Amino acid sequence: MARNTKAKKQAAPKVEIGAEIFASLRDLEKLKGIPVEYMVDRLKQALTNAYRKDSEENRDIPTENIRVELSEQGLSMELMKTVVEEVEDANTQIHLDAARNTHPGAMVGDVIALPIDIQRFSRIAAQTAKQVVIQGIREAERGTIYESYSSKSQELLTGTVLRLDPPTGDVFIRVGTGSEQSDAVLRASEQIPGESYKEGQLIRVYVLEVRQAARGPMIQVSRTHPNVVRRLFELETPEIADGQVEIRNIAREAGSRSKIAVRATMENVDPVGACVGPRGGRVGAVVEELCGEKIDIVVWSEDPCEYVRAALSPADVLSVTLVPGQKACRVIVPDDQLSLAIGKEGQNARLAARLTSYKIDIKPASQAEE
Repeated sequence: MARNTKAKKQAAPKVEIGAEIFASLRDLEKLKGIPVEYMVDRLKQALTNAYRKDSEENRDIPTENIRVELSEQGLSMELMKTVVEEVEDANTQIHLDAARNTHPGAMVGDVIALPIDIQRFSRIAAQTAKQVVIQGIREAERGTIYESYSSKSQELLTGTVLRLDPPTGDVFIRVGTGSEQSDAVLRASEQIPGESYKEGQLIRVYVLEVRQAARGPMIQVSRTHPNVVRRLFELETPEIADGQVEIRNIAREAGSRSKIAVRATMENVDPVGACVGPRGGRVGAVVEELCGEKIDIVVWSEDPCEYVRAALSPADVLSVTLVPGQKACRVIVPDDQLSLAIGKEGQNARLAARLTSYKIDIKPASQAEE
């Protein structure tokens, strides 16, 4: 069984790069929260790889056979080899006679440490250490930004348009301030139809997803998600922000029309009036932000019939009848309200069905009587 021997072992020569490096590592730990021990391990790995790449004869040396000691007193490196009577692999083995030149008590099977002359290697070692520290800072900054924006997923952010990509239609946006600035991408599929953008424009976007990428976090944002409407009303309506009014559901066709269902969580609170605001100021601000998108605000109800009746607003509804065994209903409207209930290209009925999760069959009163 192999045994380590330290008999009359020569001390590995040290290079004085430790104090400066450790001072940088301690600063890095204070600023970015990266443990010194973690960065020391990274440095050892980087120095091992740098030594293997330093010359052609070192390339085949296994990394586990290279031992690196790094402390504030300096840097030393050793090559670990097994003592044998017949050398088959010069990278990992040493002949018994050669081993006893430096380790007189060496025996076959021992693993001995041979000092690596790193005087000529010291410049490369110092540069490698510096690069690892810089890389560690970059990784820490990317990690901090990623954690920051991961917590902002499903939130509304204000960003500045950086550039447009004509071939794809994607828009790249800078979000955040100071050291937490990052780039986000607004895909063509997530843009409000008909909306145009120009460089330097400020826009509000909804954070869909944050992914960790090689160059930092990749933030996917949207202008069409139903929660864009939700977050805008939360900003404009204090009663929603403090919990007096709750948005129960949203159905949206971005750029055209949205329906939102609200309910009051406290007595004597008008949920629709709170969202509309004095002289329609609150809903008007949301409509302006969404480039004129029409918004219907209705009262949510536990009674499916009442909920469907409200969802078909602004049309008047005579009756709503649930279909037994199905999540569907039959709705009767006055003849002159049929087109209003259905809406242009069926939009009103379609949004009402999505809002309530009920399939809605609309009939005029004259046909119902027949």
